[in-house]
Amino acid sequence: MTDVEGWRGRFFEDFHVGDVYHHALGRTVTETDNSWFTLLTQNTAPLHFDKHYASQTEFGRPLVNSTFTLALVTGQSVSDVSQNVMANLGWDQVRLLKPLFEGDTVYSKSEVLELRGSKSRPNVGVVTVRTTGFNQDGIILIEFNRTLLVYRRGQAPTIPSPLPKSDQP
Repeated sequence: MTDVEGWRGRFFEDFHVGDVYHHALGRTVTETDNSWFTLLTQNTAPLHFDKHYASQTEFGRPLVNSTFTLALVTGQSVSDVSQNVMANLGWDQVRLLKPLFEGDTVYSKSEVLELRGSKSRPNVGVVTVRTTGFNQDGIILIEFNRTLLVYRRGQAPTIPSPLPKSDQP
């Protein structure tokens, strides 16, 4: 049997301007997701958790908390974009183009917009991506630019081996 290392994400040298990563995992959003996230963030807007109130709006039903949408789509991009992140520097030009509803499934993709070495930290580079989140019908829900510091190859902290000591070489 051969041990094969799993995907550890991209390092700064692996990014190329113009590359588009179609993130592998979709996520169906539940009523519980929306309620819990809204409670955790102390968002008191009844549009997110009061079905009677929401039924009287033009949407006719609760909207998923927009910061949940931002967090979910960011999370979906981690394995392709920021698995080897040192730090996020910012989210810019966040646009919520259509509402997300309970029961929708969210998918996402990211395009590499800009790359440059860090002037103050030689062990990382600055990566800017444009991430787009869309629903099961291909309707774009959210778009944003995200800038982050990504470790260069060989500069990231080591990940401990999950193997018991007796199985390690």
